[in-house]
Amino acid sequence: MAGHIVYSFAVSVDGYIASPPGGTVGLPVPEDALHRHFNEVQERTALNLYGRTMYEVMSYWDEPPAGSSEVELAFGRVWRATPKVVFSTTLPRVGPNARLVTSPADVERTVRQLKAETSGLIEVNGARFAASLIRLGLVDEYRLYMMPVVLGGGTPYFEAGLQLELEPIDTERLPQHCTLLRFRPKPPSA
Repeated sequence: MAGHIVYSFAVSVDGYIASPPGGTVGLPVPEDALHRHFNEVQERTALNLYGRTMYEVMSYWDEPPAGSSEVELAFGRVWRATPKVVFSTTLPRVGPNARLVTSPADVERTVRQLKAETSGLIEVNGARFAASLIRLGLVDEYRLYMMPVVLGGGTPYFEAGLQLELEPIDTERLPQHCTLLRFRPKPPSA
């Protein structure tokens, strides 16, 4: 019954998930067809794990603004229904269907326990938080949603200095010229 921890993010061809401050090019906003893919992934997600920054970004979906498209509203509904665990030493509280873990010493123990107790997909979100789980050997799969842009800097998908050997799992062409690249950690040589 162990959960499967996946780190997934939209990423530029040069490996960034966010532009540098003052950048003039950003990652494309998902249009309806690509958004539907993300809705389907969220529907299959048993649990979301967040660091503070990404949780604050995603809490937008607690109350999508008037004028949101039906596909956006559908994502908001499924996101709100998915349990969330937020790891932060600075947030005083989190929103509905979310639990807050405030002690850095509890991260590894808590994530290992959640992985053991959760059946299905566990999405980890946020580059810095994902890097901490990668260093602990807790990430089972990497999903890079490669978008056809070059950002030239910014927040990298993989933390600088992190070295991993990966095995390809699959490649999938998605709408909006997005290519999903899936990898898993390469097992240690026997």
